[in-house]
Amino acid sequence: MPARRANPQRVKLHRSYSVSELALCCGVHKNTIRHWQAKGLEPVDSSRPTLFRGATIRAFLAKAKASRKSPCPPGTLYCLRCREPRKPALGMVDFVPITESGGNLRAICGTCETVMHRRARRADLGRIMPGCTVQITQGQIRLKGRASPSPNCDKERQN
Repeated sequence: MPARRANPQRVKLHRSYSVSELALCCGVHKNTIRHWQAKGLEPVDSSRPTLFRGATIRAFLAKAKASRKSPCPPGTLYCLRCREPRKPALGMVDFVPITESGGNLRAICGTCETVMHRRARRADLGRIMPGCTVQITQGQIRLKGRASPSPNCDKERQN
């Protein structure tokens, strides 16, 4: 997997690009542009040098980005180990509040037993996780509201 993807916003809509110009604009190798052409990126015509329209390039990159998406249907969270949406084990999900209105869903994958996470709003819990038991846990303790810590000092022992 590449370190970063080509940004379609760097491509100007009303400009034509040669292979080397497009590679420089997107920050990829010239051979990557040839691979894109083999996967369906349409050139302006069959003459040399090969030119591509900016609007065509943007549409191609947007379509490629959309094909990589794997939206989670209701009742599932995305498992990074399985690389697909999975149902939580035993239908149990924890909601850890981060802000007043939102937080993180946390559950164990029913297949590989990996911890899965998903960001969610508290108001959408019933819609996102239907048929699952959602337990709202205590939020993380903030340092601002804590009592003063006990000193880690052994002065009494030294005397």
